[in-house]
Amino acid sequence: MQIIHYICKVKKMFEKIVNTLNDIVWSPALIILLIGAGIYFTIRTRCVQVRRIGLMVRLLFSRKETSEEVSGVSSFQAFCMALSGRVGTGNIVGVATAIALGGPGAVFWMWVTAFFGASTAFMESTLAQKYKFPHHSGWRGGPACYIEKGLGIKWLAVLFAIMTVFGYGLLLPPVQVNGMSSAFNNSFGIPPIVTGIVVVILIALVIVGGMSRIAHVASVITPFMAIGYVLISFVVIAVNFRSIPAVFASIFNGAFGVNPIFGGIVGSAISMGVKRGLFSNEAGQGGGAIVSASAIVSNPAKQGLVQAFSVYIDTLLVCTATALMILSSGTYNVFSQQTGEMIVCNSPDLADNYVGFTQGAVDTVFHGFGSTFVAIALAFFAFTTLMSYSFYSESSIMWLCRGRSMRFEKTVLAIYRLALFGMMILGACFGSGTVWTLGDVGIGLTTWINVAVLLILCPQALKTLSDFEMELRDKKHTYINN
Repeated sequence: MQIIHYICKVKKMFEKIVNTLNDIVWSPALIILLIGAGIYFTIRTRCVQVRRIGLMVRLLFSRKETSEEVSGVSSFQAFCMALSGRVGTGNIVGVATAIALGGPGAVFWMWVTAFFGASTAFMESTLAQKYKFPHHSGWRGGPACYIEKGLGIKWLAVLFAIMTVFGYGLLLPPVQVNGMSSAFNNSFGIPPIVTGIVVVILIALVIVGGMSRIAHVASVITPFMAIGYVLISFVVIAVNFRSIPAVFASIFNGAFGVNPIFGGIVGSAISMGVKRGLFSNEAGQGGGAIVSASAIVSNPAKQGLVQAFSVYIDTLLVCTATALMILSSGTYNVFSQQTGEMIVCNSPDLADNYVGFTQGAVDTVFHGFGSTFVAIALAFFAFTTLMSYSFYSESSIMWLCRGRSMRFEKTVLAIYRLALFGMMILGACFGSGTVWTLGDVGIGLTTWINVAVLLILCPQALKTLSDFEMELRDKKHTYINN
C-alpha cells in the first residue's frame, strides 16, 4: 500500500511539473509570435501560399531530380514524409480535444494557424534546403543547420538539436501511441501495454532501414490513409448536409464569442485552436524543415512551396473533415478549462472521451463501424507520424555527431532508439491529459527558437524566392519568344 501511495504521489508531482512547464512555454506570447510571424511572412512573400498554389501541385508530382554528390529522396517522398509527420493523432484526437475545450470556434483558429502557417513552412523548408549538409546516408539538415550557418550561433544550433531529440524523440511519440492504444482499447478491448509493445516492434523494423525505407513506406501509406479517411468523413458530412450551414455559423460565432454560450471561453477557443493546429501541421516547429533538407531539388524554393502545400492538406483538408464530421453529427461536449464544468452536453454518454467524439460521428452513419474505423485510422496516422519523429530526431543526432567516428554515431543512435521505445510504451499506459501536455511542451520549446530564427533569416529565404521567380519568368519569356 505504501508503494502504491508513493507512486500516486510521484505521478501527481510529475503532472504538476509538466503543467507548470506548459503554462510557461505556451504563454500568450508564443501564440502572438506564431500568428504574428505567419502574417509577417505572408506579407513579405506577397502571399506566396496563395499566389503559387498551382505551382505547388505541379512541383509535387514533378520528376525526381538527381545529385552526383549525395543520395536523397524525391520532392514527393519528402512531401509524404513531412505529411506523415503532420497527419497524426492531432487530426482525430487533437481536433476533438480542441472542440471539447475551446468549442466549435477553435476550428476557425486552426484554419487561421494553417493559412499563415503555410508561409512559415515555406520559409523554414527553403532555408533547410539552402543550408543542408551531406551525410553517408543522404542529405540531412534542418533548423540546427541554418542556425549555425545562416545565423552563425553554434551553441544555439546545438541547443535546438538537443531539444529536437528530446521533443520529437521522447515527448511527442507517447502522444501518438496514447491515441492509438486508447482507440484499440475502446474498440477491441486490447490492453494499452500490448498495443505499445506491438507498435515498438513495427517501428523498429522500419527505422532500422534508414531514410530510404522510411521514405518508401511513407510514400505508400500516407496518400492511402489520408484519402481513405477523408472519403469516409465526406460520406458522414454528406448525410448530415442539412446541418452544415449551422455548423459553419457555430464555428464563426464561437471564434469571436458572438454566441453567449461560448462567450466565456473565447480565450480557450483561440489557445486550443492555435495549439492543436500547430500540433497537427507542425508549421514553425522545424520538423518539416528537417525532412525538406533530405530532398534533392534544383532550387531550395521548390521544396519550400511543396511543404507549404502539405500544411493545407493536413489542416484545411484532414482536420476540417474531422471537425465537420463531429460538429454536423453533434457527437461532442464542451467543457470549461478553468472549472471543468460541461458547457454543452450533446452526448452525455461520451463525457470527455475525445476519441469517442469521432467514433460516435462515424457511428451515426455506419452503425457499429465507428470504433473500428477510428482505431484503424489512428493506427495508420500514428504509425507514420512515429516514423517521421524518429527521422527528425536521428537527423539531429547525426548533425550533433559530425566529426565523430561512425561507431560513436551508431552507439548514440542505438541509445536514442531504446529511449524512444521506452517512452512509446509509457505513452500507451499514461493518462491522455499528461501525455498531451508533454507534447505541448515539446512543440513549444522548439517553436520558440525556430520562429525567432526564421524572422532573422527571413531576407535570405526571400532572396531565394525572388531568384526562383525570376528564373520562372525568364523561362516563360524564352518559351514565348521561341
